[in-house]
Formats: sequence, structure tokens, C-alpha cells
Amino acid sequence: MRPGLTVTAPGDLDIVMTRSFDAPRHLVFAAMTKPEFLQRWLLGPDGWTMPVCEFDLRVGGRYRYEWRNVDGATMGMGGTFLEVVPPEKMVQNEKFDEAWYPGEAIVTTTFEESNGRTTIVITIRYDTRETRDAVLKSPMESGVSASYDRLAQVLSELTA
Repeated sequence: MRPGLTVTAPGDLDIVMTRSFDAPRHLVFAAMTKPEFLQRWLLGPDGWTMPVCEFDLRVGGRYRYEWRNVDGATMGMGGTFLEVVPPEKMVQNEKFDEAWYPGEAIVTTTFEESNGRTTIVITIRYDTRETRDAVLKSPMESGVSASYDRLAQVLSELTA
């Protein structure tokens, strides 16, 4: 069984994404917090690279991502870590350089392990329902799904 991405929209402000991986929690946490791994999988749709990946994983630490596609288009975003509990949880704010939605989002990621499998639950809270709904209508889900398929491949290499 290939676990896929599940996306729900409980309440008025949240998007919740859930995905399970065949890897222990400490490896999933490492793959989601170390630039050498993030640059391999956090790419969205095919054709994108991440030439800039800065990640200071501590409360008050900042992170920064910049992507580039094959046509030369770029996209950047970043934020600050608000809570870090390795390898269980991290909370950060996020804001895009060229905001395609108003305000910022708060992202909470939890990591739960059972029988050698890790389930991540990412809750993204937006400022308004309209913003949340606009994000749901965007191609976000397909980009996240493609990225998590790459993450599963990176994790299979790490566990081999």
C-alpha cells in the first residue's frame, strides 16, 4: 500500500495535511530539517530546484527557501521557528516574498511513529477563511504530493 497525502480543511482557518512514511521518526525529522535533504525533495512540481535553503532549527531561528524553475522563474519564502521539540514537533510562521495570499501562515508539524512508520501531520493556519479557501483552490496539493513522493524516495535511500 502506497500511502498518499490526505488534505482536509477543518474549521474556518486550517488546512491539515497528513502523510505516512516507511521510516523511523528521527529519520523523517532529519529529512525535513536538514538542508542537504530538503534541497532534494522540497521542490513541488517537476522542473524546480532549490538553490537557497537556510535552516536554523531553534526557537527564534530563521529559515529561507528560494526555488527556481527551468524557465528561470523564482519563488522565495521564509519565516521564524516559534517552537521546536525534536523529533516530535516544530511550529513556524511562513511568508512568501511575493505573497499570493495576504498575511502569513502558522505551520505546525508533528511526527508520530508506530511500528517503524512515521506519520506527519501538518496544520497550516491562515489569517482568514478566504485565504485558506484560495490556497485550497491553488495547485498546492499536487505540489506537496509530488514533494512528499520525493521525500519517500529519500527516506528509502536513508533506510536502505
